[in-house]
Amino acid sequence: MDRWSILSMGKNCRMERRERADAARNRQAILRAAEELLRRHPPEQVSVERVATAAGVGKGTVFHRFGSRTGLMRELMAERARELEQAVAEGPPPLGPGAEPEARLVAFLARVAELGARNGNLMAAHEHAVLTAKGERREDNPIYVSWHRHVSRLIAEGRPDVDAEEIAHMLLGTLHMEPIASQLRAGEHERLAAGFADLVKGLFRGGRA
Repeated sequence: MDRWSILSMGKNCRMERRERADAARNRQAILRAAEELLRRHPPEQVSVERVATAAGVGKGTVFHRFGSRTGLMRELMAERARELEQAVAEGPPPLGPGAEPEARLVAFLARVAELGARNGNLMAAHEHAVLTAKGERREDNPIYVSWHRHVSRLIAEGRPDVDAEEIAHMLLGTLHMEPIASQLRAGEHERLAAGFADLVKGLFRGGRA
């Protein structure tokens, strides 16, 4: 390989690294802008155009990176959910492995309530995006599927005599009830967490002689 070919390869590699770095910066800027707008405005007022302006990028950049407003809301919600999933898989008990199913479930539902309170408008926007996507159901969403699987497994471990999958739907479904969703948007997650804890303790202790 001649000298000019080597120099050209090096230049191309530098350009690719710079483009990847620029894309990563744009992605984070867009997600930060969307999150900040959702903290201050109702979901219906957070458009792609408004996010692009706040992030300092063109509208086309948002569409190129996320495909649509639905894609943007999904990705932002996924970012917030990944932290919880990592804590469940690798974190310390009771949220992570090592605690009894009852304690793990109480801790998980409390963290979900806290996540909802911190990101009330985001969850509402994500919910709307899921339900308005053509042919998509809430229960098919990857985040819901992951949460439901975890809750079902913990219930089945502690109460193998009950319908764990159905009860998991019932518990997670409360997050979408308007009185509960309104509390979360107002940042009031402690009351919901306490209610979840009472329900879980009653469920698990109901199977003890």
